[in-house]
Formats: sequence, C-alpha cells, structure tokens
Amino acid sequence: MDALDLARWQFGITTVYHFIFVPLTIGLTPLVAIMQTAWYRTGNERWLRLTKFFGKLMLINFAIGVATGIVQEFQFGMNWSEYSRFVGDVFGAPLAMEALAAFFVESTFLGLWIFGWDKLPKKIHLATIWLVAFATNLSAYFILAANSWMQHPVGAVYNPETGRAEMTDIVAVLTNSTLLSAFPHTISASLLTAGTFVAGIAGFWMVRTARAGKPEVARDVYRPAVVLGMIVMLVSGAGVAISGDSQAKLMFEQQPMKMASAEGLTESAPDGAEFSLLAFGDLTNDPESVTHVLAVPGLTSFLADGSFTSPLKGINELQEEYSATYGEGVDYVPNLAITYWSFRLMIGLGIGSAALALASLWFTRKGKIIDKPWFARLAIAAIFTPFLASSFGWIFTEMGRQPWVVAPNPTGVDGVWMLTATGVSSVVSAGTVLTSLVAFTLLYGVLAVLWWKLMKRYAMEGVSDSETDVSPDTNDSSDDRPMSFAY
Repeated sequence: MDALDLARWQFGITTVYHFIFVPLTIGLTPLVAIMQTAWYRTGNERWLRLTKFFGKLMLINFAIGVATGIVQEFQFGMNWSEYSRFVGDVFGAPLAMEALAAFFVESTFLGLWIFGWDKLPKKIHLATIWLVAFATNLSAYFILAANSWMQHPVGAVYNPETGRAEMTDIVAVLTNSTLLSAFPHTISASLLTAGTFVAGIAGFWMVRTARAGKPEVARDVYRPAVVLGMIVMLVSGAGVAISGDSQAKLMFEQQPMKMASAEGLTESAPDGAEFSLLAFGDLTNDPESVTHVLAVPGLTSFLADGSFTSPLKGINELQEEYSATYGEGVDYVPNLAITYWSFRLMIGLGIGSAALALASLWFTRKGKIIDKPWFARLAIAAIFTPFLASSFGWIFTEMGRQPWVVAPNPTGVDGVWMLTATGVSSVVSAGTVLTSLVAFTLLYGVLAVLWWKLMKRYAMEGVSDSETDVSPDTNDSSDDRPMSFAY
C-alpha cells in the first residue's frame, strides 16, 4: 500500500473511532441539563441523583472524545498537507471558530459545572451546564460547516497565481445549504443516541430494582428517566427522518453520483428508480451482475426529488459526464459495496431505538413499571444501535464523496475542487504513515478498553441511594475550601 492508501486508512480509522463518542456528548449534555433543571424547579431529589449519575457518564465520554479528536487536527497538516495548502484559507476558518468560540466556552463552563456544586448558587450552576450544552452544539455547527464546505464548496474562488482556494464570503460558508441540512440531521441523530442511552440504562435498572423487590425505586427514580429518554427518542427520531429526507434531496442535486451509488444504480432509470432492501452480487468489481431483491418501486426517485417516477441518472452515464467535465482517466465512482450497505445499515439500525421506544411507551403507560428480563436485554441491546447507525452514516457521507476530497459544486464555483489523490502529502513516506497508523490504532484500542470499563463500571453502580444539596443556597458554611471534584 502506498502513502495515499495508508493515509486514507489512518484518517478513516481515527475519524470513525472519534465519532463514536461525539453523538453521545452532543445529545447527553442537554439531557443532563434538563435533569438538573427538573431538580432546580421541583426540588425532587431523584432528579439530582439522575443528574449526578448520567453526568458522570457524560464526563467520561467527553474526556475520551476530546483525547481522540485532537489527532484529527494534526492529520490535516501532516498526512494531508497538500489538501491543507489548497483549502486552508477556507477550511481553517470554521475550525478556528470552533476552537475559540465553542470549545473554549464548553471546556470553561464544564469545569465550573464539575467543581462548582458547593461553590456556585443553584441558578448559576444550572446555567453552566446549559452553556456547555449550547457550546457543544455550536462546536458541532462549526465542524459541520467545514465538512459541508468539502461536500459543496461556496463562498470561495480559485486563485490561479497561488494555486489555492481563497475565501470571499464567510457568511456563505456558515449558511451553506449543505450545512443547514446536515446540522439538524446530526443533532437529531445525537439526541436519538443520547435518548436511547438514557432510556436503555434506566430501563435496565428499572427491571433490576423491580425484580430485587424495590418497586418504589424503579417507579420513582428509573421510570422518569425512561420516560424522558423515550420522549427524546420519539421527537428526535422524527427529526432524523425529516432532516434525512431533506439531505437526500439535496444530495441528489449536489452529488448525483453519491445518490446513484447508494442504490448501486449502474444504468439510468428514466421511469423512476427502485430502492432495493437486499442485493446479491459483486457491487465493486462487477456491478452489472448485481441482482436487487425485495425492492420498493420508485422509492430512490422519491428520496431524490419527491416523485416516484422521476428519472435518475445511472453510474455509467454520470461517469461519462464527470470525465467530460473534470478530466479523463479518473474513476469517479466510489466504492459501491461500501456506499450501498452503509446507507442501508444507517437506516436499518434505527430500528433498535424504535423498538425500545415503542416497548417503553407501552409498558410504562399509566405509571406502570416492568420487571421482565427480556425488556432489560432489549434496553441494553438498543443502546448500541444508534451509535452504529451514526458511524455508518458518516462512512456513507465520506466514502460516497470519493474520489473527491473537495467535491465540485455543479452550480458554479469554478476550480474549487480537489481529488483525494492530490490532497495527500508529497513528502510523508508510506513507512511514516504506517508507523503512525499502527501506533494510533493501538493507542485507540487501549482508550476503547478504558472507556468501556469506566462506562460499564459506573453504569453498573446505578443511581446513588441519596444526594445532598451542597450549594451555597442551602449551605451555611462559611469556610474557604477550594473547589473540589464533585464526583
């Protein structure tokens, strides 16, 4: 394997691994804020106990997410230095804004929230976690602005003298139509992940405490958390579906090759393209031999523009158009097996959250609790499905864009596009990339084990039996103790 292949593997591994933690951080932070708000408004101790419990899990996930995300920044300037040279003037702006305007705010107020339980008034302390939630989502917005620009470049021109893309309109970059579609989809998916996480863990403990002869704990502590998670799952699930439909239609306009690849549509469909639920054959090496089964007629066309009979261009026709526009001798077709299956796994794995939401809705109605072991198993199994769905969604988004690292804008930003093969560094050797690939993969493997052990350990401890309000509002102590870690 040459430096290009190894650099792609390294970036793919580190990105997918890092993104495992991102949706939970984005979604769980506002849920913890909601729990603390419920405690502040009602004074009910159960919400304080739940805040501390899920807040601890949020902090573990946040820490691992930050540690794994730092590597991303360095790869742009090292393995992908030619890419950074070409687009740094544009791509660097939203990333800098993410660090200065979002991550610093997020980190500062998260520290105040962790150490300020017994030092800050309740209202101020509550405000800190809401500011963390806001900054976390703002951080996601800026990062998605950078990624959306790679999918659909706007607000920039190509300078032939410097050979670089140069920003002309930061507002256009921050209001990119791709961004405005991707952001609600990502946030909805993150809330779905967090809602499933909360409902899954609380559902497991509801069954466990009920079977242990503590139905009052199951009903008073864990059932409210299940209901909260279920509501978030239902609302965010609808948001994922609506925003996903919007994204598909935008993708049809901006990246038609990605849309055709999602279906493995080799030949154009003048009367509407079906959506196959299952396919047999070699999509990558011999797409013509693939047999689609369990197909829904016209559904791909409907996803593209809202009509079951609208024509869609196939991969072969699009390859000819791309060759005529952007140059001969390049295979503009992404890996069909990956795009086809990642698109379906992204959608299909959402069933896990839906199953838990429907089961929770039915078995917790009218103040009921459930003590059936199968529900506990469903609750734990469902936790993993939105994580996997989000990962496959990003794999489809990034792999479907290939062979472009900056996809061309068909509506006209002339010259601002870049093939992945030309974005890799010309001086970093394959051996150097391989060494760092092995090192980071092993390091991330160790971090994965630590994350799993910590999350499992504290999740299996359950909600504490009691929590004391230590805020200055109720604490008459006038000592000058320094801030201390609250967990």
